[in-house]
Amino acid sequence: MKKVKIESFQVIGISIRTTNEDNQAAKDIPALWSKFMSEQVLKKIPNKVSDAIYCMYTDYEKDHTMPYTVILGCKVSTLDTLPDGLISKNIPEASYSSFIAKGNLQQNIVYNKWIEIWNTELPRLFSTDFEIYGEKAQNSNDAEVEILIAIN
Repeated sequence: MKKVKIESFQVIGISIRTTNEDNQAAKDIPALWSKFMSEQVLKKIPNKVSDAIYCMYTDYEKDHTMPYTVILGCKVSTLDTLPDGLISKNIPEASYSSFIAKGNLQQNIVYNKWIEIWNTELPRLFSTDFEIYGEKAQNSNDAEVEILIAIN
């Protein structure tokens, strides 16, 4: 884990409101990924900075045990164009703790890293946390996914 400062940035994508109660997020988040892929949302996002996919956790009601919003999308250079059915979110500058999930994506490496994060004593802000699925995540058998947690 390392501490990094992230400049403000903007994202366009699709979203769902969910909760970790009763394993609801374990159903909702894969369904959101399925919709993202089947509807080719990546191709619909204008002004992409790259094809890296951001899975964001934001609008926390309180903490990770309460409802929050998940956004799947891409970092964009401007929010000037917002296609129907997509949402936009501005992420303010903040300090983050960076974690790396490595291994086979089919073996829950990202979820297992989240369990580790939930059991740490991080001074979390519960503002916006996110995963980045960039070039190193393309090989699902040997992927690297960065997870950034907003901290005080």
